[in-house]
Amino acid sequence: MQFNRGDKDDKFLLNLYRRLLYPRMVEDKMLKLLRQGRIGKWFSGIGQEAIAVGTTLAMQSDEYILPMHRNLGVFTSRDIPLKKLMAQWQGKITGFTKGRDRSFHFGTQDYKIIGMISHLGPQMALADGIALADVLANKQHATLVYTGEGATSEGDFHEALNVAAVWNLPVIFLIENNGYGLSTPKSEQFRCKNLVDKAIGYGVEGIQIDGNNILEVYDTINQLANEIRKDPRPVLVECLTFRMRGHEEASGTKYVPQELFDEWEKKDPLSNYETYLIEQGILTSDSVIDIKIQIKRDIELEVEEAFNEAEPEANASQEETDMYYPYQQEVIQPNQTSTDKRYLDAITDGLDLAMQKYPNLVLMGQDIADYGGAFKITDGFTAKYGKGRVRNTPICESAIVGAGLGLSINGYKAVVEMQFADFVTVGFNQIVNNLAKTHYRWGEKADVVVRMPTGAGTGAGPFHSQSNEAWFTKTPGLKIVYPAFPEDAKGLLLAAIEDPNPILYFEHKYLYRSLTAPVPEGYYTTEIGKAVTLAKGNTFAIITYGLGVHWALDYVNQHPACDATIIDLRTLQPWDKEIVRETVKNTGRVLILHEDTLTNGFGAEISAWIGEHCFPYLDAPVMRCASLDTAIPMNKVLEDDFLAKARLAETIDKLLKY
Repeated sequence: MQFNRGDKDDKFLLNLYRRLLYPRMVEDKMLKLLRQGRIGKWFSGIGQEAIAVGTTLAMQSDEYILPMHRNLGVFTSRDIPLKKLMAQWQGKITGFTKGRDRSFHFGTQDYKIIGMISHLGPQMALADGIALADVLANKQHATLVYTGEGATSEGDFHEALNVAAVWNLPVIFLIENNGYGLSTPKSEQFRCKNLVDKAIGYGVEGIQIDGNNILEVYDTINQLANEIRKDPRPVLVECLTFRMRGHEEASGTKYVPQELFDEWEKKDPLSNYETYLIEQGILTSDSVIDIKIQIKRDIELEVEEAFNEAEPEANASQEETDMYYPYQQEVIQPNQTSTDKRYLDAITDGLDLAMQKYPNLVLMGQDIADYGGAFKITDGFTAKYGKGRVRNTPICESAIVGAGLGLSINGYKAVVEMQFADFVTVGFNQIVNNLAKTHYRWGEKADVVVRMPTGAGTGAGPFHSQSNEAWFTKTPGLKIVYPAFPEDAKGLLLAAIEDPNPILYFEHKYLYRSLTAPVPEGYYTTEIGKAVTLAKGNTFAIITYGLGVHWALDYVNQHPACDATIIDLRTLQPWDKEIVRETVKNTGRVLILHEDTLTNGFGAEISAWIGEHCFPYLDAPVMRCASLDTAIPMNKVLEDDFLAKARLAETIDKLLKY
């Protein structure tokens, strides 16, 4: 192995050695503890340390790094105390996740490290958002994100790299190519000879380096980071390396031919660099022993201290509270001046006011810039706020939701538009596993609103008409709002943008241009989690939201003798249990109405809650009126029959006759 020291002095080279040796010795300790049964799991990066150490030292301390779970050298090179890391690995209360997650599945703003989740690939989109925030803030920063060779097959790799290329984001995408994705060799992962060749397809620079050569790694990343700080653009770096242990210790290494171990053992990054320093007279055999003795002493001390740290104490209330970033909404009351606005225009008004109030707010979505969005909600926004803050995106929902989280991590707010709520499936993982769980796992906010143009009634068929709110109401960590009127559409949107938690904002497409009503002028917010009573009656109650509100009102208007209470929930997570309880007590008969399909729709949760908590007040079974358990047909006759409205009258009749 050839080393080129360049202009590095002996002190620098010796520091590199200590940094390289330390994670190797920590790993040796972990493997001993594993054999002793004192720890239960370990993901080894032995043989790959030069990548983690070299790249981290090449980055500035205030620049973000997004590593994988074998990059111990990233964490130790950022000087995170081993005691703190050990507490994390052991699930102690003093760990970064308070025992809620394991390994390196955490982030820390103190050290500017954002850990991965188990789903390979999503961290790359976060790097895009972090880098975008730096560009918008005119910071000359670079962002470094890791991935393995196996994850280059993931759609997240493609989406993140493509977005970074289109937006000229200063991100170094680093592939650790160790030849295997768990047990699957690279020959069964992809057909290209070199992963760096993938850069060509995105129009970005690609560089392949020896990932076991600490000086080559450091010099390459140092040069690239310096360049892209001044001239923002993404770069793909492939580091050739080898994993000397299994995917994790339980998996073993029998799937790897022995000749590969023999070949790569000769390329060991630590032993080769140590030999080089001895040859250069920077190290001696005695000094190596002295350094190892000192490191071993430090490791033993910190490990044992971590074992003595307290275990978490179970507290269900605290666990539920910690799903959300601490936030107490202060409702801003509307003024008395109102103007008739369409539902669509109320949303536009809300976005416009939010863009004025929050200079760090970024809107992202397909066609939302000059075109103004598929429904023209952001028409004219680029002229007012520029394309930096009103961003057309490639067609890649996962990367854009992830970029929204990255923006939030780096001090911005994000509103992401799904062109249709149906398309959220492509970004599902980022929403339910990244946005929803980030605060619970390591205390970071996810200040992202996802706009969801939803619902049927326009003959748009199975893929542009779904009411899919129930996919998300069961996911802890998310908030779900669903306004039925223009006034609420504006007030709830502004409230959602103020809230630093991830919120899915459902806006009904059928109501966009068909519903006009008074909307207060100026800035105001509507309370999230608070339902409203639209009609007051004593015989029965309809609990509903979204388009179901208008079906209920139409029914009551068409039946003047109907003595019904109508509750518009407005918010589905959290939802207003108190108003539901009082309504059940006052009426004794309840119908839950929603546009979503019947089975496992959100109405089932409300019905179950009423049955458990309000049973003594009921004079009849709780009944649900929902759409058919089918996909949504396009033909109007079929669509009308599909929707819950077609069965509303007969369900009410059944309820009243019970």
